[in-house]
Amino acid sequence: MVNLLWSILCILIIAEFVLGSFVNGFIALVNCIDWVKKQKMSCTDQILTALAVSRIGLLWVTVFNWYALVCYPGFYTSEEITVVHIAWVVSNHFTLWLATCLSTLYLLKIANFSSRFFLHLKWKAKRVVLLILWENLVFLVCHLAVISIDRKMGMNDYEGNISRKTNLKDTVHLTNLTVFTLANFIPFIMSLTAFLLLIFSLWKHLKKMQLTGKGPQDPSSNVHVRATQTVIFFLLLFVIFTAQITSIWSSLTLLNNSALILNQFLAILYPSGHSLILIWRNKKLRLAFLSFLWQLRCWLKERK
Repeated sequence: MVNLLWSILCILIIAEFVLGSFVNGFIALVNCIDWVKKQKMSCTDQILTALAVSRIGLLWVTVFNWYALVCYPGFYTSEEITVVHIAWVVSNHFTLWLATCLSTLYLLKIANFSSRFFLHLKWKAKRVVLLILWENLVFLVCHLAVISIDRKMGMNDYEGNISRKTNLKDTVHLTNLTVFTLANFIPFIMSLTAFLLLIFSLWKHLKKMQLTGKGPQDPSSNVHVRATQTVIFFLLLFVIFTAQITSIWSSLTLLNNSALILNQFLAILYPSGHSLILIWRNKKLRLAFLSFLWQLRCWLKERK
C-alpha cells in the first residue's frame, strides 16, 4: 500500500512538473511574441512574464532536489547543497514577490476609492510596483548572506570553542528562520490586504449599482470578481506551499520518503496551479491557450 501511494505521488509530481513548466513557458512565450509584434509590453504582462520565468526556475530546482534526495540520498556535497539552497531561495523569492506585485497592480488598477492617497498610488501604479520590487531585494540580500554564514559555520563545526560555536550557530540559524519568515509573511499580508480591499471596492460598486437601478453584471463588476478570484486562489495555494515548507523546515530528519514526496507534491502545486489560473483569468492568454488546444486537436486528427 505504501509503495502504491509512493508511486502515485511520484507520477503526480512528474505530471505537475510537466504541466507547470508548460503553462509558465506558455505565458512567457505568448507575452514575448506579443511584445515583438507590438514593440511594447504592459506592466501586467511584464510581471506575468517575469513571474512565469521565475516559476520555471522554482519548478526545476524543486524537482531536481526531490529527485536527488529520494533516489540518491548521498548525492549532495556541502557545496552542492548550498548552491541548490541558494537557487531555491532566489527563485522562490522572485516568484512570491512578483505574485504580490501582480495582486497590488490588480488592486491599484481595478479598485475605486476616493482617498487622495489611493488615487495618487493609482496614478503611479507602475512606480509603486517597481518600488516594491527594488525594496524586497533587501530581504533577498540579507537571506543570502545569512545562508552563506550558516553554511560556512556548518562546514567548520570542528574549529574553535565548541560551546561558543554552538551558540553562534543557533543564533545564525534563528536569524535565517526570521528572515525567511519575514520574506514570506510580508508579501502574504500585502496580498491579503489587496484581496480585502478588492472585496470592499466590489461591495461599494455593487451598492452603487443597486442605488442607480443598474444590474450587478456590468463590466466593472466582472473585472472586480476576476481579480478577486485570482488573488484568493494565490493566497490559498501560497498557504499550502508555506505549510509544507514549514513542516520540512521543522522536522526534516523525521520525514520518510512518502512524507517528503507528499510535501514536494504540495510544493509544486503552488507554481503550477496558480499559473494555470492566471491563464484562464487573462483574456489574451486564455484565447491563445484555446487556440493552441484547437490547433493541437486538428493536428492530432490529421495524424490519424
